[in-house]
Amino acid sequence: MTDHVVDLNADCGESFGAWRLGDDEALLAVVTSANVACGFHAGDPTTLRATATAAAARGVRIGAQVGYPDLRGFGRRNLDLPAEDLTADVIYQIGALQAIARSAGTGVTYLKPHGALYNRVVGDAVQARAVVDAVLACAPGLPVLGPPGSQLLRIAQERGVRVVREAFADRAYLPDGALVPRSRPGAVLHDPDRIADRVLQMVVGGTVEAIDGTRVQLAPESVCVHGDNPQAVQVARRVRQVLDGAGVEIAPFT
Repeated sequence: MTDHVVDLNADCGESFGAWRLGDDEALLAVVTSANVACGFHAGDPTTLRATATAAAARGVRIGAQVGYPDLRGFGRRNLDLPAEDLTADVIYQIGALQAIARSAGTGVTYLKPHGALYNRVVGDAVQARAVVDAVLACAPGLPVLGPPGSQLLRIAQERGVRVVREAFADRAYLPDGALVPRSRPGAVLHDPDRIADRVLQMVVGGTVEAIDGTRVQLAPESVCVHGDNPQAVQVARRVRQVLDGAGVEIAPFT
């Protein structure tokens, strides 16, 4: 029995109409959990149903990847929504994906915020609480996936919602554990070998090297590979290969 177990997740279902983003079929052959868009920042109903069906066929868990109502900005623009609006939006997205997943013979097993919302709920207790309120209102058994030390995980845990610590394979970190903003050089990593070595250190060593060379404590239960990274499939395969080679068990957390 290995001492180390980790889930691999990736963002999926983010194509919209004629606009294709990522190679979901290839990613779903590698990861153990899929963060499926819910139509607010990306994903149309046909795409979401096809993604859910493909995930179900491979035994990949489905998570509701909820975001701001921002198709044009891909959910990466910060929106100052009133808390009650954000709660309603998240309930709407969970419900939509639950129906899609059910039609594909599977279900939604966790929730993860996307993009600007993910970054916002790290430090914004009001918006973090609004997301947790949505989970408790319509799917209280759903675990919440998010960054260690965030307001989201703190509030969820305080209110009896299971939390799952996440790290990012292909994103650079600041010394305080936050992600380097995408507007800064070096925020997104592309070398599969370097990324895989970092993930192994995260999982086995519980730390990651920040952009200034210092060590950040992480101890993730799940590691994300961004599906919109052009090297996503290559990265995911290399990460899995390195983890397998080190005796790390790769398994869903739900």
